[in-house]
Amino acid sequence: MNHSSEPFIGMHKTELDTPALLIDLDKMEANIQTMADYFSTVNADLRPHVKTHKTPIIAHKQIAAGAIGVTCAKLGEAEAVIHAGIRDVLIANQIVGAQKIARLINLAKHSEVMVAVDNPQNVQAIAEAAAAKGATVRMLIEVNIGMDRCGVEPGKPTLELSDQIRQTPNLVFEGLMGYEGHTVAKPNRSERDTAAREAMQRLLDTKHYLEKHGVEVPIMSGGGTGTFNITGSIPEMTEVQAGSYVLMDTTYRNVEGVGDHFDCALSVLATVVSRPNPSRIIVDTGLKVLAKEFGIPQPVGLTGVEMTGLSEEHGKMQVSDENVSVKPGDKLEILPTHCCTTVNLHDRYYGIRNGIVESVWEIAARGKAQ
Repeated sequence: MNHSSEPFIGMHKTELDTPALLIDLDKMEANIQTMADYFSTVNADLRPHVKTHKTPIIAHKQIAAGAIGVTCAKLGEAEAVIHAGIRDVLIANQIVGAQKIARLINLAKHSEVMVAVDNPQNVQAIAEAAAAKGATVRMLIEVNIGMDRCGVEPGKPTLELSDQIRQTPNLVFEGLMGYEGHTVAKPNRSERDTAAREAMQRLLDTKHYLEKHGVEVPIMSGGGTGTFNITGSIPEMTEVQAGSYVLMDTTYRNVEGVGDHFDCALSVLATVVSRPNPSRIIVDTGLKVLAKEFGIPQPVGLTGVEMTGLSEEHGKMQVSDENVSVKPGDKLEILPTHCCTTVNLHDRYYGIRNGIVESVWEIAARGKAQ
């Protein structure tokens, strides 16, 4: 449901009803520029992941700063950004089943969409649907480089799949993709560097294997926020799919070599609804507005207070300093531990600059899991 932004523009952020998802616009814009500045110094381009913010206007800002296009996790996300005028879109996921494939083909008629594949039957199904509608689909083969999620195995299996794509009408083999997701959140820079480079070497070796057999590999795609300046520094990588950097969270803030480049621009505004005793504060932000799979989120700038638990509608905070003068009705900001899944719990952002609401953006791809 769309809500007019007019009643909110010009408000101080503490006047907003809660829970409310806030973006510090200055910090977000600085994050976008910092990442753009880095990619101006290396061979790879930036293809930021929409799954973090799920909002076309932010994707347009990233492209305006130099990104070559965007990455999406789901068809619904791709539809949202393509309908908003973005043409170069990678769906870094397998699109399986007749209904989803039909949607993919429809997108290919209106954009330069690419899709990740790792299965011969899926490749054939997409090709048949594309031929029936006179569409062309670009494909990246996803290679399993150690995360053991999706992906064809390196070497010969990848070559065989590339041969199938190249020999099939209505398909274009664009290159390879590998996600070193099992390495991106390692806090220690040296350990993360070693693990990421080991993973990416499998992708590089597969590229060389295909080239040895006469197959050109134009695109080499991978990476994330935790490895943007590791994977991004490898000369043969052509694009990096970093996403979280634009908003950031406290998990990545604690990753060495990442948290010192980007600032947490995302927070959830909460209201204190109860202080039953001096040692306990209850706020109106629970599991339905704050993700906790990476740990319990914490309030900003409030010493002597720790959030210790989340139920559906409530957050419980323990007070170690009973002189903390927080009372029912007060507003607090809480930093998420995982920005991507927290964003997906909200309908809109309130863009804040110098404490004032400057913009209200609907999260167009919120809940687009199909």
